[in-house]
Amino acid sequence: QHHGGARVDIYEKLPVPFGLVRFGVAPDHPEVKNVINAFTQTARSERCAYYGNITVGRDVTVAELQQAYHAVVLSYGAEDNRVLGIPGENLSGVYSARAFVGWYNGLPENRDLKPDLSCETALILGHGNVALDVARILLSPLHLLKANITDSSLAALACSKVKRVWLVGRRGPLQVAFTIKELREMINLPGTRPVLNPADFTGLENAVKDAPRPRKRLTELMIKTALEKPEEKTMEVQAAAPREWGLKFQRSPQEVLPTADGRQARGIRMALTRLEGSGDSAKAVPTGDVEELECGLVLSSIGYRSLPLDPAVPFDTQRGVIPNSSGRVEGVPGLYCSGWVKRGPTGVIITTMNDSFDTAQSVLEDLKMGVLDVSTSREGFGAVESILRSRGVRPVSFSDWEKIDATEVARGKAAGKPREKIVDPQEMLQLIGH
Repeated sequence: QHHGGARVDIYEKLPVPFGLVRFGVAPDHPEVKNVINAFTQTARSERCAYYGNITVGRDVTVAELQQAYHAVVLSYGAEDNRVLGIPGENLSGVYSARAFVGWYNGLPENRDLKPDLSCETALILGHGNVALDVARILLSPLHLLKANITDSSLAALACSKVKRVWLVGRRGPLQVAFTIKELREMINLPGTRPVLNPADFTGLENAVKDAPRPRKRLTELMIKTALEKPEEKTMEVQAAAPREWGLKFQRSPQEVLPTADGRQARGIRMALTRLEGSGDSAKAVPTGDVEELECGLVLSSIGYRSLPLDPAVPFDTQRGVIPNSSGRVEGVPGLYCSGWVKRGPTGVIITTMNDSFDTAQSVLEDLKMGVLDVSTSREGFGAVESILRSRGVRPVSFSDWEKIDATEVARGKAAGKPREKIVDPQEMLQLIGH
């Protein structure tokens, strides 16, 4: 927008665009997906082109892209998850929240997850928005999910026996990472009652008096839910609720406990912790006491992790980010990064959007200051196309995607929903004659 002559090509690993908006946003949050309309407008501009089905680092290297373009921006997010690093993590019944979200959202790599939902109690490790998303999907009445969830996931959830979900965190109520909107949604979930232990919240009113407003409001809502007696009508509804969820604090996972045959998760042993320090920087230190909790399903939601893309790109494995300054990759002029791979896996869509504006600003400044040499023309996709052809890779265009999109919408219409996602990339490619 801010440069009349700039042309932008977008490369994407999957045949379909929109990444996290398509595969990360919960199916019962359709309004968040509206940003796709703005993305589509951009993609249809004559100065923008989309090339799907291309894995950068394998089908074309970053060095080859740099030869073809004046500037290259890496914005590939965090496609891995942090591991717990505890015994029993690989037992059947233990999944990463990332894989579980991918499964119900139709992410091709997770389409065969087949999570075991035959137990009554599930435990989610983590107190972020993704943890609440997963809990809500597990406990939601099916009519709330029908709209955007894949058919196979909906069928599996229809047979689910899960009726109790615990969300467990190492620290206390003042350190939770979820936001008030998501918490409120959870508290008001039909057919479900919140189980919060009043002892976890006593005396917290004073502690949050001077906290920033979002933290204060969030804590007040938890206190109210835990300590206030609901009205009689609400009490009756809640008592009859077939499902429940609760927050557990100051517990750190030590081991996933196996069933007698050593194959399946049957529970989890947790170290009780105490907090050293206060606020966001408080650290959880084990007290020496432990507690065991029965659960047949364990979902780990302790954070995402970016992976290195190409040996030519510097990567900080400790922090899981590309070292950069305002999006300029350290030591590699003309290379930029944006999003979670730039500053780590935190924040919501608006945070990431502002972050991309910041990186775009750096590119514009470098153009203005002559850091980017635009005196020689670069071929762009023309140069990349011949490389891809020589490697037998066929890109997917935006109009190809629109054919896939039309098929998904038509299949959805037949099932009374906005779309039915195609989860097999081969089927997508067959549809467009690749």
